[in-house]
Amino acid sequence: MDRIRIAGGRELNGTIPISGAKNAALPLMIASLLTDDTLTLENVPHLADVEQLIRILGNHGVDYSVNGRREHQNGGYSRTIHFTARQIVDTTAPYELVSKMRASFWVIGPLLARMGEARVSLPGGCSIGTRPVDLFIDGLSALGAEIDIEGGYIVARAPKGLVGARYAFPKVSVGATHVMLMAAALARGETVIENAACEPEIVNLAECLNKMGARIEGAGTPTVRIDGVTSLSGARHRIIPDRIETGTYAMAVAMTGGDVMLEGAEPELLKSALDTLEQTGVEIVPLNSGIRVRRNGAGIRPVDVTTAPFPGFPTDLQAQFMALMTMAKGKSRITETIFENRFMHVQELARLGAHIGLAGQTAIVEGVSGLKGAQVMATDLRASVSLVIAGLAAEGETTVNRVYHLDRGFERLEEKLSGCGAKIERISG
Repeated sequence: MDRIRIAGGRELNGTIPISGAKNAALPLMIASLLTDDTLTLENVPHLADVEQLIRILGNHGVDYSVNGRREHQNGGYSRTIHFTARQIVDTTAPYELVSKMRASFWVIGPLLARMGEARVSLPGGCSIGTRPVDLFIDGLSALGAEIDIEGGYIVARAPKGLVGARYAFPKVSVGATHVMLMAAALARGETVIENAACEPEIVNLAECLNKMGARIEGAGTPTVRIDGVTSLSGARHRIIPDRIETGTYAMAVAMTGGDVMLEGAEPELLKSALDTLEQTGVEIVPLNSGIRVRRNGAGIRPVDVTTAPFPGFPTDLQAQFMALMTMAKGKSRITETIFENRFMHVQELARLGAHIGLAGQTAIVEGVSGLKGAQVMATDLRASVSLVIAGLAAEGETTVNRVYHLDRGFERLEEKLSGCGAKIERISG
């Protein structure tokens, strides 16, 4: 099993290209199930989750080509992939595929809307809480779907098609909002979604669906209106830059010191996180070509933060910010409101010398003068990268084990960091 070895204590200086957003790419790829025409997506990142979803879509009959070739392209930081679901050959998403990645459960929306039926295994993914599918079931039921749970599968049927309705989410859910947008696009009549997620990835999907012929208004606000259409066509659409990758590398610079240009990053996608970083003493300079992040060696100021749905501080940057706060000059409080089990990185950061106490869903971080390298274990995607950026700032050598989590969400992480002066390498086996 691969691991990453880091010799810490080096500043980061240079340029890091920001990849296409995983959290935008996955729902956009799934949207290809809604049409028998070709959906072309630009700026698709090289990630394990993307490759897994390609396999899942292939199970349903989706063909694909990468820059005009079926084989995977070598070189470059992004790809253009053409997806064609001319004929859906199977409306079942089996356990052995869905259990490996939670987002693959989202195929239930377009399969149900286009084919009138779907049988999808209950999902898997990172172990960061229960993340129940109730919101998906309730939302699709509001559109007229008949839903049962049989042998670990959600079985959804709408033999006469879905029908538009007004539905208010009891809790904001990005995944369920994605699914409702796709399902409602082909429902008869108007659907109004209230308390919808407002994340940039929702807007990116809605823009793509509109290019395909959908009629969606209000994406990016809590109330979204969808006027259903009978069919959708193909389109060409570009995936937005990854705001979580942007924030992660910005926090890495904040920890190590240095001066890095995050090329292609869009500051408006993570304003709350960048504002919080500036409060710690980091200089953030938005430019036409991306975001410049600098810390000149001055101390890191402690800042309290509470995760929240967009436009609040992202839960997917909580672990990375906690790593940064371990070296702040004072005490900070980090409260997690989205997932109930997302502090598993605390004990691993403690192995590096961090002082962190837990009080329910709040972590109290007492900054230390420095971290020391150690053997640590990745527990999920975002926790694993928090250990990497902590290792970059730690004295001595840090080895991060079980880095397959990283490959799910960070494209060529070692290459990007080593290009800015980090001493980091992957060890296979």
